[in-house]
Amino acid sequence: MSSRTAAVTVRPATVEDVDLLHRFSIDLAAYEDEPDAVTSTPQTLARDGFGSNPKFAALIAERGGAPVGFALYTFNYSVWTAARGIFIEDIWVVPEERRGGVARALMAALAGECAAKGFKRIDLNVLDWNPARGFYERLGFRWIRNWLPYRLSGEPLAALARSSSTGS
Repeated sequence: MSSRTAAVTVRPATVEDVDLLHRFSIDLAAYEDEPDAVTSTPQTLARDGFGSNPKFAALIAERGGAPVGFALYTFNYSVWTAARGIFIEDIWVVPEERRGGVARALMAALAGECAAKGFKRIDLNVLDWNPARGFYERLGFRWIRNWLPYRLSGEPLAALARSSSTGS
């Protein structure tokens, strides 16, 4: 990797970054002990992130011109605040660049996007064992102790969909 004395720059990902986004996603899945969880491909990322109706956006962090991290995010909406927000789906910094300002630069860029667009919050999920929790808390993120994440996917999602009267 590049020298940690070089400044970190953050830029929006482009369709030319899909191989990098895919590789970083695989690295993140391995770190989270889910090495077989990634079913996306560079082609699906190109379609879903950079087509006519993007499903996500992403930022790439670089140091000395070399990619050292990314954040992939979607947008949400709060009826309570009557405003959109950002949901960080994935954030990853290559191990040798951790504690070097990369994640902070990514988070600052996301906060800047919120400020520029009038968004009211940034949400993310973090594994309970992940030492990055302390980093997020130092930035001002707060663990919402009375909220528990739930997910419906796979066959239970398909079964529930089959019971829908809309048939979609």
